Amino acid sequence: MGVNGKKKGCWIWLFIILIAVVVVTAVAITIKKKYDEYHSKAPSVPGPPGAITKKYEDALKTATQFFNVQKSGKLVNNKVPWRGDSALKDGSEVDVDLSKGMYDAGDNMKFNFPMAFTATILSWAILEYGDQMNVVKQLEPAQDSLKWITDYLINSHPSENVLYIQHAGQLFTFANTYRRSYIVSIPEVQTYYNSTGYGDELLWAASWLYHATKDMSYLEFVTGKDGQQFGNFGNPTWFSWDNKLAGAQVLLSRVNLFDDEGDSMDEKLGLQMYRKTAEAVICGLLPDSPSATSSRTDGGLIWVSEWNALQHPVASAFLAIVYSDYMLTSQTVSIYCSGKTYTAANLRDFAKSQADYVLGDNPMKMSYLVGYGDKYPEYVHHRGASIPTDAKTGCKGFKWLESTEPNPNVAVGAMVGGPFLNETYIDSRNNSMQGEPTTYNSAIIVGLLSGLLTTSSVVKSFA
Repeated sequence: MGVNGKKKGCWIWLFIILIAVVVVTAVAITIKKKYDEYHSKAPSVPGPPGAITKKYEDALKTATQFFNVQKSGKLVNNKVPWRGDSALKDGSEVDVDLSKGMYDAGDNMKFNFPMAFTATILSWAILEYGDQMNVVKQLEPAQDSLKWITDYLINSHPSENVLYIQHAGQLFTFANTYRRSYIVSIPEVQTYYNSTGYGDELLWAASWLYHATKDMSYLEFVTGKDGQQFGNFGNPTWFSWDNKLAGAQVLLSRVNLFDDEGDSMDEKLGLQMYRKTAEAVICGLLPDSPSATSSRTDGGLIWVSEWNALQHPVASAFLAIVYSDYMLTSQTVSIYCSGKTYTAANLRDFAKSQADYVLGDNPMKMSYLVGYGDKYPEYVHHRGASIPTDAKTGCKGFKWLESTEPNPNVAVGAMVGGPFLNETYIDSRNNSMQGEPTTYNSAIIVGLLSGLLTTSSVVKSFA
């Protein structure tokens, strides 16, 4: 899985005034630090937090392996026999070590925007479900993968106002001062990751910074005029690497549910608006809710986009399982959806339905998580998995792309893009629309499976 250093280096430029990238990088660095602090104080776990569901345990152990497949740089304790060192000179032209990080998908490219989202979601999963992950020995692998990304992101910020595509507060101040989407400054990246705005990233970053620091200025930011401008209150949105609003709304709901923070009435009302909108998001997901979205397949999978179709249902299910556990912890009996009530168990059932679909309970009777189950995609759109380990490719590898043979290497843990709306899947290496895995997909499926590990999961408040 070699990568040409110069080609890779062109995507790791000196990103000045790249708002979306800056703020999500700030988030990823901040919550990694927050977890380290939390874990150092947390008591040891005397035993399983609840009965472990075997299929979710097996699937989680599979899913975490894809982060090793995607690592850039000098591989330490390499667990993937067909992977090798790559991108060792990234950043060398400016005397910065940017060799680490992870490739975003199957084509050996690193983008800080989705990479920081990957780190943030993986961090969130660890913060909420680290105890459960630890029981099945997946906490340390997840932590190691997270550190591989945050080492890179920290190196990407060598001084106060510089980010190559240590101080999260500095980055947030910088992003908030120079409000501009990064695709305006770097239009070439628009083809790959076209950010539709930066307001959601600002709220997402401020939400995490408040949790990490308890600095009331961040709470004032999300509940003040900026929250009113960017919060889109009352209008549910899909959660993804591009739009983090629903994630911020769920995250700030935990403040409303657990901490009852807010010095002013505006802050209290603002937090209530985030919680109300988070519950509107959840109501749209529950299949028999009066406000249920019609964007789903006949088999019950949330379906929003042909490209990477599984991203939205898995991300939605992750938010649902987190919110269900917030309800349990705060002893919130139910939420209301246009007059009907739903319990934490209803939210959990929805989350399980999406996870089970991914793992094989679907019309294709196929697992969309590579390496899990008896049947899964064999022609994954992934350069490293497609090319034999002893091949001499140079810059040309199209004969393997066009080969009719299954991949010689198995990208264990890859969650592919997923089915079409009619619930069919074409297992072809050229079918990147359905067959390309991503690291941010891996982060959300790891989070979802970690939340489903136990039958009686009750989240610990890390705030």
